[in-house]
Amino acid sequence: MTFRIVVLGGDGVGPEVAAEAVRVLEAAASKFNFELELDEQLIGGAAYDEAGSPLPDATLQACKSADAVFLGAVGGPKWADIEVRLRPEQGLLGLRKALGLFANLRPVATIPAIIGSSPLRAEKLAGVDIMVVRELTGGIYFGRKERTNDSALDTCEYTVGEIERVCRVAGRLAQGRRGKVTSIDKANVLETSRLWREVATRIFRDEFPDLTVEHLLVDAAAMHLLSRPADFDVMVTENMFGDILTDEASMLPGSMGMLASASLGEGPPGLYEPIHGSAPDIAGKGVANPSGAILSAALLLRYSLDAPVAAAAIEAAVTGALASGARTRDIAAAGEASVGTRAFTDAILRCL
Repeated sequence: MTFRIVVLGGDGVGPEVAAEAVRVLEAAASKFNFELELDEQLIGGAAYDEAGSPLPDATLQACKSADAVFLGAVGGPKWADIEVRLRPEQGLLGLRKALGLFANLRPVATIPAIIGSSPLRAEKLAGVDIMVVRELTGGIYFGRKERTNDSALDTCEYTVGEIERVCRVAGRLAQGRRGKVTSIDKANVLETSRLWREVATRIFRDEFPDLTVEHLLVDAAAMHLLSRPADFDVMVTENMFGDILTDEASMLPGSMGMLASASLGEGPPGLYEPIHGSAPDIAGKGVANPSGAILSAALLLRYSLDAPVAAAAIEAAVTGALASGARTRDIAAAGEASVGTRAFTDAILRCL
């Protein structure tokens, strides 16, 4: 069977890590007997420079007809002063909205070989295995925006339907994991969060009575994520809270470069990308950690191509490469040798 994958390298280190993820996808395709048709398209700042838009119509149409979409990263200081609607990040936001990708899955798990890379004490990190489900197409990022000479406005809005569908995703995931969901809001202050808590309470009570459910305010969740991370199983929250909490959670495995994500809707295609940004300070130096991108490729196999065995093989290969001593500089301990982006992927491919 042949699967069509649109590859959006984007900006900064995006094309570098995307290229390594593609190498691993191609190796997995060869090993597990399926074919890939790769279609490279522009997004973000690179698209703005060439086509005058961060999301050209050709890119969007290609993505809509693909089996899955893989993204490197977008953005950078080069485009900081252009009109807001044309900034690179608007390309990614627009793509998520156009494809109806309302559920962003961000797995966070510690790996014993690099547990020393985390700023947290090792005893806090044993058994950490969290799936964060972030609502992706509502909230303050997509609300009405206004700007005057002396004020600015960003509105946060959620509907019952938007909250219901993302809670159902979280509930189904928890049923296949350890049976616990933590819903995160700011219901003591925000009206949208009060609606969130009411809807989440109903959905989990009526549709997932087998689950253990807890509700946490977002500031408490941020604290408990560092003080008792192993207690969490599935966490579900709104768009901005999920964005912030998963950046915090990246310190559990030791680096933002280790975390993957999958953005899913009601049907294909899904969008897969590492959670890190474009890191313009290291772009072109060949030192970026490709793990998040490669683990995102594994999620692509699991959720879009229905190839869980191939996905697990890639995840095991990343763990194996780390166990063999391969390190990019962001996860290398003081005095420990590190390798570049491509050499690290070579270690993963040897394990695969």
